Amino acid sequence: MILEVCANSYQSAKNAQDAGAHRIELCQELSIGGITPSYGLIRKVLDELSLSVFVLIRPRSGNFVYSDDEFEVMKKDIQICKNLDCHGIVSGVLNSDRTIDIERTQELVELSKPLPFTFHRAFDEVVNPAEALEQLIDLGVERVLTSGQEKSAEEGLDILEQLNKVTNGRINILAGGGISPENASKFKEVGLKEIHASASVKIDQADSVFAMQQTVSDVSTIKAILDAI
Repeated sequence: MILEVCANSYQSAKNAQDAGAHRIELCQELSIGGITPSYGLIRKVLDELSLSVFVLIRPRSGNFVYSDDEFEVMKKDIQICKNLDCHGIVSGVLNSDRTIDIERTQELVELSKPLPFTFHRAFDEVVNPAEALEQLIDLGVERVLTSGQEKSAEEGLDILEQLNKVTNGRINILAGGGISPENASKFKEVGLKEIHASASVKIDQADSVFAMQQTVSDVSTIKAILDAI
């Protein structure tokens, strides 16, 4: 089973590699659901680490319906990732009625080639997941990151299992959302082949005037998840 770690910093990415994770989704600002990481972060991770790096392309927090300007930013970021020799792209676009924006998602998939494309958790907002899954398969999307449309993947386990059976190997279901050493084996038991976890711990920043919290992917937690699967 493959473990993808959602890494929000260089330290998180390094910890993922040190712990033996198979792949990372590189992003920043997990507290708002993750946004596209900076050029400097992408470059440093690629230059200094050796694990597979998929990059989140999401220009802002909030919904997944983007303006023309935001969409142009996303396309430029994908091109930068290709120029830097990243290993995969994670993105996606919805319409305001919570259906897949076929035209724009297809444009991102085509632009990303030959890199594999993961449609991210915007999938958990779609009104008809079965229909959306078929659309993503037709677009050539390689995997879908989803919690089974629930707050956590464990709560959505039944739906994840159903979606995985429906795909019949045509697309990978990447389960994500609250995955931990305690529940990781459940996803393997229902036939899923990939899971996604931040495996993060909070870093004490008591000296900060702004009382902000920082999180980092934790080596021991990642190892415990790997042991469980």
